Amino acid sequence: MALTLEQLNSATSEEALVMLDGLYEHSPWIAEAALAQRPFRSLAQIKYAMVQALAASSDQKKLDLIRAHPELAGKAMETNTLTAESTNEQSKAGLTNCTPDELAHIRQLNADYQARFGFPPVLAVRGPRGLGLPKAEIIATFERRLHNHPAFERDEALRNIHRIAEIRLNDKFGYEPALGNDVWDWQEKLAQHSDEGYAEKGQLTVTYLTDAHRACAQRISHWMRESGFDEVEIDAVGNVVGRYHGATPDSQYLLTGSHYDTVRNGGKYDGRLGIFVPMACVRELHRAGKRLPFGIEVVGFAEEEGQRYKATFLGSGALIGHFDQNWLSQKDADGITMREAMQHAGLCIDDIPKIQRDAARYLGFIEVHIEQGPVLNELDIPLGIVTSINGSSRYVCEMIGMASHAGTTPMDRRRDAACGVAELMLYAEKRAAQDGDSVATVGMLEVPSGSINVVPGRCKFSLDMRAPTNAQRDAMVNDILAELAAIAERRGLRVTSELTMQAAAAPSAPQWQQRWEKAVEAQGVSLFRMPSGAGHDAMKLHEVMPQAMLFVRGINSGISHNPLESSTSDDMQLSIDAFTHILQQLEKEAA
Repeated sequence: MALTLEQLNSATSEEALVMLDGLYEHSPWIAEAALAQRPFRSLAQIKYAMVQALAASSDQKKLDLIRAHPELAGKAMETNTLTAESTNEQSKAGLTNCTPDELAHIRQLNADYQARFGFPPVLAVRGPRGLGLPKAEIIATFERRLHNHPAFERDEALRNIHRIAEIRLNDKFGYEPALGNDVWDWQEKLAQHSDEGYAEKGQLTVTYLTDAHRACAQRISHWMRESGFDEVEIDAVGNVVGRYHGATPDSQYLLTGSHYDTVRNGGKYDGRLGIFVPMACVRELHRAGKRLPFGIEVVGFAEEEGQRYKATFLGSGALIGHFDQNWLSQKDADGITMREAMQHAGLCIDDIPKIQRDAARYLGFIEVHIEQGPVLNELDIPLGIVTSINGSSRYVCEMIGMASHAGTTPMDRRRDAACGVAELMLYAEKRAAQDGDSVATVGMLEVPSGSINVVPGRCKFSLDMRAPTNAQRDAMVNDILAELAAIAERRGLRVTSELTMQAAAAPSAPQWQQRWEKAVEAQGVSLFRMPSGAGHDAMKLHEVMPQAMLFVRGINSGISHNPLESSTSDDMQLSIDAFTHILQQLEKEAA
């Protein structure tokens, strides 16, 4: 019989410890330490209490915990000495039914891993959806993780141990993240559509108005209708718009959503999570026959990534009247203009001005998005409150010196352009780190016509600088550009620089950020505030209405724009619950 929070909170210490037995392999001390935080309001609070208990322990205790775990498909499985929990998990992943070749491969990986790290490989083999990972994915994961730095891999093992404990806790309480599973499944099904040339390789790429892109729009619109939206349309730029009416015809709307296009060979959750979370909430309202004092408008923005055409934020920009007619003449890699692509898709270009929204009709804009970074993952916190979307400045630059013979040019006579850029890169890294939350990146680096035996005479490079406020960004930009000039002067080099893009910071509207904070706190999740280093559709809507964002933790070190991008259905469920709480707050405020 499933446990309840009431039973756990009212039990004696000894009884409660028995209830939580087996969550961490042969390590009951973690649950014992966490129980000191009773009473618990939610399973999420229990999970984080255990995270805190382990984080406060010594390095040796952490290492002992990792070593308490059995190898995957190892000796303990063969001799039937696995714990009942581990047996269940390895069985669900098919590890108890390996072919001889698979077993030999896994045994070799176990040996190689133990030799490199000194502890067994640990992976939450039931996966982000809890159903069990395919054996091929388990093997590929450990082949990849064998190359990690030992300190990083130790922490990755601990993160997987927490995920294992989360699934085991769910089992004890008979808890299933049902809506989180639905949202996870929607994203998986949508990922079946990929552009030609990528689909054949098993890669996910969906760029503006391709066949795959239009198939995604149709599938999203179909799911919106099934979920009970009153109006569903694909607008003049390809945005998928679903409206769930408020209680009265003159009701304002809460605007939400995100993008459904992807980068090339990207992940399944970037953008799309922000469409399906509110869609799940609307479906629950429809099932309950409930209307709110405001409507909900969910937009699947057609384009945010700028992959096929240089028109980033086309979808959200069109909603605020920022569609640049010059974009229509742009050509993609195949010579197809945007105008031709839109006409082929059956979109009415003349109607684009008509889709501009009247901000007075909206309460504001909120967006749920996968974090796309490692911070929440490293902290083992499922949700993050976005304080601001960073402002950014991008430059393309060139350092110009003198190409000369690598053997005959003395070190003190060189005008090495690449060394000048290398010095700048180290300065930019150090300068950004001074602020704590600023970032600076040299992402492109090229020595034109470089040779192994020639001192580089030219070096082309990019600069991408971002910070939570415009003032903080501008101060960093000024310092880095000043150092660039100083390096050139000191080394006898010449430098050119061109500003190619500048975007203003988009701080979260305080009232909306506070609503997210209340919503997260209500789930029993620790509050964590952070800026967004990436750009989002919210920064466009910010120009005309208040906005605030919620981040959802990613796994695999939080990687994004990558096939390894992922999140768990448990974390998705928490974001749905937090979104629902925002709806409840707005309903109370309107009463």
